[in-house]
Amino acid sequence: MKKRLISTLLILSMTAAMAAGCSGKESSSDSNTGGTGGASSDTTASDDGADGEGGSITFMAPDWAIPTDDQLKAFTDETGIEVTVNEVGWDDIRDKMVTAAAGGQAVADVVEVDWSWVGEFYAADWLEPLEVSDEVKADMPTLETFTKDGNVLAIPYANDYRLSYYNTKQYEDAEIKEEPQTWDEVYANCKTLKEKGVCDYPFALPLNAEEKTSTYLMWLAYTMNGIVFNDDGTLNKDSVLAALKYEEQLIKDELVDPADKTSSGMDAYKRILSGSANFLTGPTSFVSKSTNEEDCSVIGQITPILVPGKDAKATVTMALPEALGVTKFSENKDAAKKFIEWYTSAEMQEALNETNTAIPTLNSVLKKLIDDGKIQNAGAMMEQAELIASPFPGGVPSYYAEMSNAMYNAINKMALSEMTADEAYAEMEAKVAELAAE
Repeated sequence: MKKRLISTLLILSMTAAMAAGCSGKESSSDSNTGGTGGASSDTTASDDGADGEGGSITFMAPDWAIPTDDQLKAFTDETGIEVTVNEVGWDDIRDKMVTAAAGGQAVADVVEVDWSWVGEFYAADWLEPLEVSDEVKADMPTLETFTKDGNVLAIPYANDYRLSYYNTKQYEDAEIKEEPQTWDEVYANCKTLKEKGVCDYPFALPLNAEEKTSTYLMWLAYTMNGIVFNDDGTLNKDSVLAALKYEEQLIKDELVDPADKTSSGMDAYKRILSGSANFLTGPTSFVSKSTNEEDCSVIGQITPILVPGKDAKATVTMALPEALGVTKFSENKDAAKKFIEWYTSAEMQEALNETNTAIPTLNSVLKKLIDDGKIQNAGAMMEQAELIASPFPGGVPSYYAEMSNAMYNAINKMALSEMTADEAYAEMEAKVAELAAE
């Protein structure tokens, strides 16, 4: 998606921040108040205008988050606020944020905030707290992921919670009558599928040394046992080790494609779209992928279901959403908050689903899209959305990146038979305990 610039004049004012290795913009508003995401706005007069309207902001986000030109024009027409969009690759946004903040500058007024960055950004005090109404909080369960010590740091705009999928035709071919309710049933059914020659490697499981491998273990433990981390931030041994041994057994029984050990996590996920895997617990985006001829060669065979649990369906699911936040060093905070309020409103969430295929974070909007048939093959998508919760007792920790690195490297060693599950757990447990104690 092309970068859209609503006000080219703003580029000149960004050069000072560019010298620090990032883009930014200076403006006149320095008010720290304002409503977001449906909350009442408590703005004060500033250079943005007597009513808090007008002015200009910069917006840094990856291509999939950029509104259309018409959408941005409508916002400007409504508020008088001009928006300069800086489209940046997702992998680069965090680095640019770190560089700018270290120099006391705003990389942008509004910036993409991934769920995994929240703890780090909060500890460094790089994000402006936002006001959110109780009504929105009740309708947006993923908001919990972006809340630390009672402070809402960003508003999620794209939902990505864990949902399970299975190939119903392969179940029929193997004479398996019912969808799996528990993880033990998933394992037993995968064994049957393999033994009957229906699917050689039925379980799609990321095992490479990358982020998706650690998050998969987290949501496996979470949905299996309802807990991942203790209150002090350390790993819950009973839960995490049980999940790790479950993965180890899948590998030993050759229910996972050996390629999953070294291929990307997304490639592992995509095996269900070709029929080379039968079962996946993964992103909500696979709902639409399963009906897209460009993505899927087994259209009509994949059904989204509630994630299995220990004794019945899981009562929670983990979300990995993306959000928008206001940078602490922004001089246009009022205008930035108005933009986020507009961007995450029910009307815009519905519009962005159509133009950007974003899954709404407001459950009321998600339900409307499903009921209207705009989201096809939804299955248990809505029911699962109502079970979103966070596995982090104190919110995402500031050391998340280091913790994830320790986890996925240990899991990969187990997958490559360099460690047993017990040894892999001991390695990751030691590192997580060290990080939590700092």
